[in-house]
Amino acid sequence: MNPGGDVLENINPTLYSKCEDRPVTAEDQNDYITDEFDSREIFDLIRNIYDPEHPLTLEELHVVDLSLIQVNNETNQIKVNFTPTIPHCSMATLIGLSIRVRLIRALPARFKVVVEITPGSHSTEFAINKQLADKERVAAALENSTLIGVINQCISRPSPAA
Repeated sequence: MNPGGDVLENINPTLYSKCEDRPVTAEDQNDYITDEFDSREIFDLIRNIYDPEHPLTLEELHVVDLSLIQVNNETNQIKVNFTPTIPHCSMATLIGLSIRVRLIRALPARFKVVVEITPGSHSTEFAINKQLADKERVAAALENSTLIGVINQCISRPSPAA
């Protein structure tokens, strides 16, 4: 799935190993205990988003990383930095939108979600960060049926092992 055309920008991306699944404890299964969100929980929500160009997850491509996620439950803020596989990736905005949409759909409305490119990892990071931070531009993008279709494919494409 390459929404931009038939030519892949990064034809042979580097693959990284996946994290171990988070162990589920008896305390985790207790519905009466309220626990705070942490960076691992946010990572688990976005790690299986697929890259728009490759049948690989953002975790496998090391686009998202646990160390680049910050959660502040007191101020209800979540910040996710992501690192495109190449410095001129034309899919960076689409990847950022996919991360943002996944989190907005999964988290309580009280959270302010900030999604940005990791500093120094993209040639137009300032412009893309500005687009991702602009609520009106994001809302307009999500009204585009073709674009939301691509985002939904990135978010919900089943893994080949499923």
